[in-house]
Amino acid sequence: MYKLGVRRQFQSRHYLIGGNWGDENIEHSHHYQLELVLEKEKLDRHGFLVDIVEVENHLDEVTALFKGQTLNSLAEFAGSNPSIEVFASIIHGMFKRRFKAFQLGALTVTIWEDDIAWTSYRTTL
Repeated sequence: MYKLGVRRQFQSRHYLIGGNWGDENIEHSHHYQLELVLEKEKLDRHGFLVDIVEVENHLDEVTALFKGQTLNSLAEFAGSNPSIEVFASIIHGMFKRRFKAFQLGALTVTIWEDDIAWTSYRTTL
């Protein structure tokens, strides 16, 4: 299986709800790093998995939705704790819809909350 990965960085704010997590219950910002990994069995007639420019355009559009925002206030997070695990699954769903025409074999979204904490959400398609 071929894999293609692209990354972007952006800053957003959030606070955790539903438990006593100390300072995490107070609104704070993170400098997130988002990585997409697209997987596919075969390359196209040009020798590409997909058009990387198209992937980067989608990545820029999606990260712009969250850049500078407080995640708790966004409709995508309504009724959810805005953990990086939930964030990764929300972003995964957005890209799954956007990349449907790519006929991927799998899609992975990885989000780093800082230099030592990350989560990943992957599905086969």
